[in-house]
Amino acid sequence: MKLTPVTADESAYLAADDVVDHTHPLVRETAARLRSGTDGDPAAYARAAYEFVRDTIPHSADVEDWRITWRASDVLAQRVGICHAKSHALVALLRAEGVPAGFCYQKLNVLHGLIAVRLPGSRHWVRQDARGNKPGVNAQFRLDREQLAFPVWQEKGECDYPVLYAAPHPVVVRALRQATGPARLWQLLDTAL
Repeated sequence: MKLTPVTADESAYLAADDVVDHTHPLVRETAARLRSGTDGDPAAYARAAYEFVRDTIPHSADVEDWRITWRASDVLAQRVGICHAKSHALVALLRAEGVPAGFCYQKLNVLHGLIAVRLPGSRHWVRQDARGNKPGVNAQFRLDREQLAFPVWQEKGECDYPVLYAAPHPVVVRALRQATGPARLWQLLDTAL
């Protein structure tokens, strides 16, 4: 899918903030550990970061753990999060090593969070879905084509949003920060975007 960045300023896709806190010691430590096995190859590092988030941080709904995380360092510390929180962690890990990354979304039965990465030397952003695999879900890190967790069914009113955000959408962050449990979280995300 062709994405439209909200800004042409690449530094926006490397920035740290309250959510993407890639200067936090836990984020830096995790990034350094992941980088150590990649021989400095940005694609290998991006894959390692993706697989780390996808495979070692369970999706809250899959494990019925409703601690609601939203800040990247909290996701890494608590090792749980919904797709949006996992996206925040993955973007932080990528940016910690100088790999531009941003946020994008799908409207499924609820708003689904993805990321997009652009490796040095590439002109194209590629969406990645670190939601976590389970029976019927097989998301993979791919640079040649997308392999996301869920297809979009336009006949059901679902869609891919083509905007690439430099920061998580404020409505998503507000939903994660205000939710007191899964029912409220889904309700808040249902009205997002």
